[in-house]
Amino acid sequence: MERDGKNKSLWQDKVPEYKPKKFEPDNKLYDVVIVGGGVTGITTAHELQKRGFQCVVAEARNLCFGTSGGTTAHLNTFFDKTYAEVVSDFGKKESELLATAARDAIDLYKNNVGSLMIDCEFSEHEGYVFAQNEKQAKELEEMYSSSLEAGVQVKYAEKIPVEIPFLKAISYAGQWQVHPVKYIYGLAEAFEAKGGRIFENCFITGVDHGEILSLHYEGGTLQAKRLIYATHIPPGVNLLHMRCAPYRSYVMAIELEDGQYPEDPAYDMEDPYHYYRTQETNGKKYLIAGGEDHKTGHEEDTELPFTRLESYLRGIFKIKTIHFKWSSQYFEPADGLAYIGQIPGGPENIFVATGFGGNGMIYSHIAAKVLTEKITNSPDPYDHLFSPARVKPFAGFSSFVKENADVAVSFITGRFSMDHLSDTEKMETDSGRVVKMDHESVAIYKNNSGSLFAVHPVCTHLKCVVTWNQTEKSWDCPCHGARYAVDGTVLTGPSVRGLARIEIPVNHS
Repeated sequence: MERDGKNKSLWQDKVPEYKPKKFEPDNKLYDVVIVGGGVTGITTAHELQKRGFQCVVAEARNLCFGTSGGTTAHLNTFFDKTYAEVVSDFGKKESELLATAARDAIDLYKNNVGSLMIDCEFSEHEGYVFAQNEKQAKELEEMYSSSLEAGVQVKYAEKIPVEIPFLKAISYAGQWQVHPVKYIYGLAEAFEAKGGRIFENCFITGVDHGEILSLHYEGGTLQAKRLIYATHIPPGVNLLHMRCAPYRSYVMAIELEDGQYPEDPAYDMEDPYHYYRTQETNGKKYLIAGGEDHKTGHEEDTELPFTRLESYLRGIFKIKTIHFKWSSQYFEPADGLAYIGQIPGGPENIFVATGFGGNGMIYSHIAAKVLTEKITNSPDPYDHLFSPARVKPFAGFSSFVKENADVAVSFITGRFSMDHLSDTEKMETDSGRVVKMDHESVAIYKNNSGSLFAVHPVCTHLKCVVTWNQTEKSWDCPCHGARYAVDGTVLTGPSVRGLARIEIPVNHS
């Protein structure tokens, strides 16, 4: 099973790629095409297919290729944006709606796991949040009171499940965890059994708008009445790209020497915060711990977050072996709440779910419910809370889109002479960097055998210069989160075109 980086996640261990039923694209008109084969796309597709809609999931690579293959799979009734912040920014009623939405999302998980008998290590826990200084303790008190007022089950706790000193702690009832890939595979099977279709290796490169949408991919076109982007961030250029910031988060799956695995998940209040939970899968227990988040493309050495995380964890736990370590990407919304609904500035039949922050597993099911209600014209109590319409167009945005939709390609053409490549001789193998050649920037990767791969370093989305991600072996855009493989192939949107390749001469001396 592939995912959008070199590092293998725990969820990929002993799990093969999903094999969808054979799908031959034809001229059929589908009710809904859902772009993206992660937890949001598959869950939404399943909900719509149950309602009698004929749906296709169009996935650029394979199911769980993106963030769903690298999530830590916490299902929480509390969010990165606290209920106190929601009350301050949106109102008390909205905080109650958010709490209700979280419970509805967990109920949907329960219903799917139970009714479809999905074997996915689904289990209920208490979730602990703890403060380690006076400032955090004050914030924790606000978190407690606002959660209680929103209708969330929370109480003060005398102890926490990890051996970390703390001043004050609270615990949330009814938190869950799951093996995300096993859950998604089970849901995908149910979706296909109901007549849904999954089309892998279908990278949508463009859409013709109208009452009937034409979705173009290499080798063909899909026709649909409606389109949902469940791609973490929509492709192309949209207002939402100005309202969602890309972040990387780092995770480890660890075997402990003393077997003292925490029975329940715990979260500190550092910035960025750390989290800890236990997962038993394939007959083996792991401590899953993560943190050290940073904006995508803004960490010069992406091995350092793993080093810092490991050092921090060794001060708390008796680590025997780190079996897996990986990083994953999420998009932080400007005002703290997800954007779910009609895409701003777009046609009425194109929808989006984005800006999930670190709460993607819960927001995925909130999105499935909201989008299903919208498409079936059913009453939706959450419509205004998550509506992308709260993102207002700004003056000149149409011109901005037009000017940036097609990136100017201006770089060294033809073949380099070997003299141009002298700076790369000192590069370590299996590494990359942006270098200057003839006053132009070139992104160079040197593989383990010393062969070079060169690409134009300007992101094809909005012309930002990419940076090298050493731990995941990718070129990452620091502006809007697009990511590319060493050969320039798109790994993560919003780009729909890869980085232009530059020919490197072979040294025959």
